[in-house]
Amino acid sequence: MQFYHDAPDRVALACELAARAYAGGRRVALRTADAAHARRIDQALWNFEQLAFVPHVMADSPLAGETPVLIGHGDTPVPQSHQDILLNLGDDLPPDFQAFRVVVEIIGQSEAEKAPGRLRYKHYKALDLPIQLFDAVRREAM
Repeated sequence: MQFYHDAPDRVALACELAARAYAGGRRVALRTADAAHARRIDQALWNFEQLAFVPHVMADSPLAGETPVLIGHGDTPVPQSHQDILLNLGDDLPPDFQAFRVVVEIIGQSEAEKAPGRLRYKHYKALDLPIQLFDAVRREAM
């Protein structure tokens, strides 16, 4: 488990982490709260870096199995082929988080984003899962 705290722009950080993971040959699932937020992530990945392309599709696309980065929302199932890294932008606990090798929680700066993040942190801690904390602004471990 990794927690990035105080992200000024959760979408931008998610795009950065997805691009880094893709460059490293990893498969990524991005989870959002709803379809509108998923579309926002989709657009942000298209515009993320001028000279870089991060191949991505929605999780329910026919091309999902062969595309390195998937975007889903809510309880959208993630194919087993993409259960490497989960970037969670939802405010709730991902229903299948145990299936992933790495879960990254991206927590924003507002109290409305921090409060559900604290609940997820407590849940993971109660399961005795190892948790790494990162300062999202400085991009360094805490």
